[in-house]
Amino acid sequence: MMISSFLQAQDSLLLSKNEFLNIVKNYHPVLKRYQLQNKIAQAEITKARGNFDPVLSAKLGEKDIDNTLYYNQKNIELGIPTWYGIEVNGGYNYLTGEKLNENDTKGGLYNYGVTIPLAKNLWYDKRRAALDQAKLAEKMTRAEQIILSNELLLDAENTYWEWVKNYEVLKLQRKNVELNKKRFEFIKKTFSYGERAAIDTVEAESQLQNFQIQEKEAYLNFVKSTQDLQWYLWQDNLEFYEIKAPIFPSEKMNSEITNDYLFLAQKLNKDNLINSQFLKYYAFKNNILESEKKLKWQSFLPKIDFSYQFFNKENKNAQMLPLFDNNFQYGLKLEIPVFLRGARADYEQAKLKLLQNQQDIKVKENELMVKTATYQQEVENYNEQISLAEQNLNNYEKLLKAEETRFENGESSIFLINSRENKKIDAQEKLINLKAKVIKSYNKLKWMSESIEQ
Repeated sequence: MMISSFLQAQDSLLLSKNEFLNIVKNYHPVLKRYQLQNKIAQAEITKARGNFDPVLSAKLGEKDIDNTLYYNQKNIELGIPTWYGIEVNGGYNYLTGEKLNENDTKGGLYNYGVTIPLAKNLWYDKRRAALDQAKLAEKMTRAEQIILSNELLLDAENTYWEWVKNYEVLKLQRKNVELNKKRFEFIKKTFSYGERAAIDTVEAESQLQNFQIQEKEAYLNFVKSTQDLQWYLWQDNLEFYEIKAPIFPSEKMNSEITNDYLFLAQKLNKDNLINSQFLKYYAFKNNILESEKKLKWQSFLPKIDFSYQFFNKENKNAQMLPLFDNNFQYGLKLEIPVFLRGARADYEQAKLKLLQNQQDIKVKENELMVKTATYQQEVENYNEQISLAEQNLNNYEKLLKAEETRFENGESSIFLINSRENKKIDAQEKLINLKAKVIKSYNKLKWMSESIEQ
């Protein structure tokens, strides 16, 4: 993937953080999968609404034996379910034949009727519960999608900054190698002139070899982080994007996030966390369980259904009123479970699931507060460490410069210069690592505030 002389390559690519995140947002298949999940949840709402669709049915039938027409029937019916469990229906039935039952009516007959639940399913039933739960599940899915999308973007951004950190360490080590090559050549020349001892050339070469080893290790870390970065790079056709040219970050490790951090810290108060998508997810789930509990409570009620049908023969004037005077049929159906054991068990389970979710909400609230406080402490502590590390690095640079001046005056040794230089380089690497840590902790706070895309 990367050629050995990549640092000198002319056809390299630069990638900024915003460009990288835009690629992830627009092309990563995991985010597209989350978007599809939202569409599936919306389809579930449409499916639940289908339970309230009118149903049109028709039937044709005829029976003929030994040239005797037992019956010939044509029937069409329309059933319309309503929100409050009431079902309205109407139809037309035409019946003729020589072998009809005594309760059958010959000729054309219109009927209009209604079925009304008087106890169970009057205020709530499976159809209404399914629609309510589908709507809540769609909101729950949307909240989950935001959380998971932000989590992916958090991982992506932190992977980017790990890549930047390894690149800066690589540049630092490369600079050290070049500097020590020049120093080694200088020491060899002064040795050949008889101005330095042979042991000084050994000391300078050992320092150079040490930095060459560190450069190769830094290169390997950069290559690995580039491969980690590539996992987030996809194309529009859901094909994996293969990096063919050397690619480098255009961003530099910058820890100046104080103003942004203060604004974010004010945003991350308890009220905002309670309204976060993390807790909205559990709130929507709580509403679903409330709906299920409400539905299970219906099982304690007796099932009493009243039905009424008005009939009107074809080609006759309708005389509907009074309802129970002529041309009607009614029924009253009663069902009462004797022990209600199933109803009690279902209702108890619904209550316990609701209690479990409420406990989960409390745990999640506490988790959010603890994580927020932890990430804030990390940012503040790393910022303090960076300030000290910058002062420490400045002091090591002064000590190294002073040692080099003494060396030029013949008052020091290459050993002391190498010792000062090693401490300075360790301080430089530590500063780069601290800057990476504070950025990653700040990104976690952005994730907590659901503003990772900013």
